[in-house]
Amino acid sequence: MNVMGKSKPKASSAEQGEDRLYQQLARRLFDQIAGGQYAIGDRLPAERELAIEHNVSRPTVREAIIALEVQGLVEVKIGSGAYVRNIPGRSEAMGFSVTAFELIEARAAIEGEVAALAAVHISDAELDALDALVDRIAVEAEPEEWLEDADREFHFLIGRATRNAALSHTVEQFWALRASEPDTALLLAKARAAKVKPVVAEHRAIAEALRSRDPARARNAMRAHMAAVLDHLLFATEEAAVEQARIAALTTRRRFSATQSV
Repeated sequence: MNVMGKSKPKASSAEQGEDRLYQQLARRLFDQIAGGQYAIGDRLPAERELAIEHNVSRPTVREAIIALEVQGLVEVKIGSGAYVRNIPGRSEAMGFSVTAFELIEARAAIEGEVAALAAVHISDAELDALDALVDRIAVEAEPEEWLEDADREFHFLIGRATRNAALSHTVEQFWALRASEPDTALLLAKARAAKVKPVVAEHRAIAEALRSRDPARARNAMRAHMAAVLDHLLFATEEAAVEQARIAALTTRRRFSATQSV
């Protein structure tokens, strides 16, 4: 199924010059696919090869592939690679939505300051509510199919504690973007499949920093949490792929050994 109808108009060269690295790489791969360098069913070079060839990091390659996957151009098979599933038409162009990495970057910048302001205005009752939410996060993260209700409400409460409606709304919008932006939703789904869960200790550190009513400490605790979220996403998604590749290789060796013993 071709989902290219959602593509954005092609950007000018000047506009493309302002692209992030992953967008530049995604456009190059898009042009290669459109130009016939790859046919439907062909496998793109491995993540490591693309990183070396284009002099970018592996997370950048991952973002570019996700952008292509969201647009319906490639299908990513865990442990195998990215395969071309559609060839774009001449009038189609590479489009982008907010990625999970961009969202985390924005949250680190904004929610760090939200936490700092909340440290000044938060009430004792709200601090107690935050502690209760940390306990709920621990409970909700236990099952195989865990919930994010307490995690979401934890951040919403801090937003409301700023006594600034615009900041509170911004925090809520960040969570809405998690589900509404295709690139972000796809990577988070991959992370969930890799068993990435909210880290209780990070949320408890934020709650303790707010209870100290020290803006700098609260800011640093929130930024540390966001940095850790990014690390968890990168590590877990990569580890999932490595584990699937390991299992596939082990299965192949077993089948080969079985034929050798016949």
